[in-house]
Amino acid sequence: MKKVLLILICFFHINLYAEENKKVYFAGGCFWCMEESFDKIDGVISVVSGYSGGHLKNPTYADVVYTDSGHVEAVEVTYDPKVLSYEKLLEIFWKNIDPFDAAGQFCDKGKSYRSVIFFSNKKQKDLINDSFKKVEKMFNKEIVTLVWKFEKFYKAESFHQNYYENNFIRYLMYKKGCQREETLKKIWN
Repeated sequence: MKKVLLILICFFHINLYAEENKKVYFAGGCFWCMEESFDKIDGVISVVSGYSGGHLKNPTYADVVYTDSGHVEAVEVTYDPKVLSYEKLLEIFWKNIDPFDAAGQFCDKGKSYRSVIFFSNKKQKDLINDSFKKVEKMFNKEIVTLVWKFEKFYKAESFHQNYYENNFIRYLMYKKGCQREETLKKIWN
């Protein structure tokens, strides 16, 4: 009887935990960099690299980068809305991309590296539109970040998950070579 009760308590706790957290999806060029940007934020539970927005089912990295799959490199951000608001996530997103580059992000160019904010409902879409207005007003310039209805997220190959931690030196060389930090400072400071 104690085992059954313990199992029920654990099941209830896991379901309660899962219902409290929410997921959002962003594309900001290299998913390794976006993963790092969101991972360090208080209230973020997990960040997963993957692909979204295209027509091909179960795409691979090669499909996304080298064919016209329609997908972009994206991240799935699971967060606790009691700690972190959707509006704050949008602010973090903006500060980690170049909203004026229609060709991609930083040294990564091509359709798969475009910046995209995915929305799941009308409230998110309205908040995204509000954030667009704020950013455009701040720069007095039209931004080119795309807004797409979220359909499906495909997790990237295991090699890409937590790349910035698991391959730290290679990641730093890539990030430095792309001048990501320098470009972000020029735009946002």
